[in-house]
Amino acid sequence: MRYSITAYKVIAVVSLLILSSVQFFLLYNTYELKNDRYYLNEKDVINSEYSLAIRNDKVMPGGQRILDSYVYRDMKQLEWLHENNPAEYNIYRQKVCDSAFKALIKANNIDSLLGVIIKKHNLNKNLEYGLFIGSLALSFPGNKVIPLYSRFEHDNYIDPSIQTGSGVRIGGSLEDIYPQSLVTALTVSSPLDYSYRIEFYLFVDVNNRKATIFRLMMPTFALSLFSIVSVVLLFFATFRSWLKQKKLSEMKSDFINSITHEFHTPLTAIIVANRTMQNEKIVLSRETLKPLTEVVQRQADRLKTLIGQVLELTTLNGISLQKSEYSIHHLLDELLLDYSIKLTGTSVKFILQKDAVKDVVLLDQFWFTTIVLNIFDNAIKYNNSELKEVFIGTYSDKKGIYITIRDNGIGMSGEIQKHVYEKFYRNIRHHNEQVKGMGLGMFYVKQAIDAHDWKIDLTSTEGEGSTFMISIPF
Repeated sequence: MRYSITAYKVIAVVSLLILSSVQFFLLYNTYELKNDRYYLNEKDVINSEYSLAIRNDKVMPGGQRILDSYVYRDMKQLEWLHENNPAEYNIYRQKVCDSAFKALIKANNIDSLLGVIIKKHNLNKNLEYGLFIGSLALSFPGNKVIPLYSRFEHDNYIDPSIQTGSGVRIGGSLEDIYPQSLVTALTVSSPLDYSYRIEFYLFVDVNNRKATIFRLMMPTFALSLFSIVSVVLLFFATFRSWLKQKKLSEMKSDFINSITHEFHTPLTAIIVANRTMQNEKIVLSRETLKPLTEVVQRQADRLKTLIGQVLELTTLNGISLQKSEYSIHHLLDELLLDYSIKLTGTSVKFILQKDAVKDVVLLDQFWFTTIVLNIFDNAIKYNNSELKEVFIGTYSDKKGIYITIRDNGIGMSGEIQKHVYEKFYRNIRHHNEQVKGMGLGMFYVKQAIDAHDWKIDLTSTEGEGSTFMISIPF
């Protein structure tokens, strides 16, 4: 018991961890997908408009003129210093870049350009941008390319306040720079000697991108959390129910073991009383015989009560069949004979029509009797006719034998037919009084039919009776 509960808990915890891991990866992938596609349409529009605005320019409208004025003015000086005094070249290039970058920052007009784009295309007004220069290099004769600035290096003579990991910030207040925020990345160069190549980037997004995406995913997070909590609660409810059922099952087993032992007391008393009455050496008068019969009666009543208690606990979780070959016609003859004795003096008429050519099949006699008797009981209990008629007919073909049991009772509605084989289902009323019973008869019928791998079909009309057909393959 303890081992099974521990194993149950371990399996549940492992399953919960696996479920949580799967949920985490699903949420992570959902976040990455939303992050990749966030403001995707807006970025396409901005990229198109921005690229059009700088078609014959660099960085921003008017940016090429500013860069040309600084770079070309010092081109020869930079070439000479690079060839003759590298240390001085390093300082001089930084100063040239610092002056050029600050001139670009001062002339920055992307704010107004972005405002026009947002208004023109009715975009999100909370969009912010960041404009960066990533590298700048000079081209000299002989395919010689000399770096002037690179975002991967920190230059002491360039204003540190404008240097970032993404390059020199020319404009914009966007703080969180993500790869997904990149709108445009351009590299502009010329094949001519004494020219320059520049690489610049435009990022557009909302500040606090992660927080915004998390807010958008709140319903998904809530649903995921709800599913996990529901699974946990369902586990505890199932676990408690399982423990309860396990305890009840053990109590039932203990009870059945105990009640089986109790059978010996009345059986012993009945056997002893019977032997006494059969003993020829003992002369029994009416006065001495009466106490013995009373003992038998009392103990028989007790035995009947014990059997009834055991039957109430039996749920037919599994039927063990003891099959042998029997003649269906012979069994039906015996059943009708015994059942007719029980109904002596009542207005019940049985009609048996044996049309089956071959009637010998393999079956369990006890459960076959249970099937037929329960159908008989229902045919009589749920019947308001003055003369209650039950027709039993058989016929056969190459596949098997078929037994039809038809009554002239009150019939069943479609709703009742759906539940007629359910355990404890009792929804039929007879003479405005609920029919006695536990609602187990037809449940037993279906269990026994299934155990034999047979088939049972029901057709019924309210007020006209019901017909059961049992199909038994050879």
